[in-house]
Amino acid sequence: MSTTWLSQDAYDRLQAELDELIAARPVIAAEINERREEGDLRENGGYHAAREEQAKQEHRISYLKELLRDAQVGEAPSADKVSPGMVVTIYFDDDKDDTETFLLGSREISATTDYTVYSPESALGKSILGASGGQTCTYTAPSGADIKVTVVKFEPFAG
Repeated sequence: MSTTWLSQDAYDRLQAELDELIAARPVIAAEINERREEGDLRENGGYHAAREEQAKQEHRISYLKELLRDAQVGEAPSADKVSPGMVVTIYFDDDKDDTETFLLGSREISATTDYTVYSPESALGKSILGASGGQTCTYTAPSGADIKVTVVKFEPFAG
């Protein structure tokens, strides 16, 4: 499993979101109880909506707890190969003018950057993990097409 690197700012923002979600649990529970008292649950849209909202909230709480428990806070270590937490520039096929620069990392960090973020678990992310500058990699797009990319450069994300 790859390490998720978060800046201190991103970590603090996610921790604040988690604290807020946990504090809101009684509000959702009260909403469910209030809707339950309205009558027949089979035809009570408000009740079902509140239950769905509770499920989404609990899923997000669980996700954030796991992410924050396992995340490394600080700058990702520099490396001589592409790894999570790096800004990567690639070009497609053999067209050196068709480039893209993106951050390879968790989608949670996307709120802290203007870079497009690709997950290390994505098809593109998996194909370039461990690559070095100048190396060509191939991945299969969701459409089924094989896409060839060449790593131009990479550097640790400065946040």
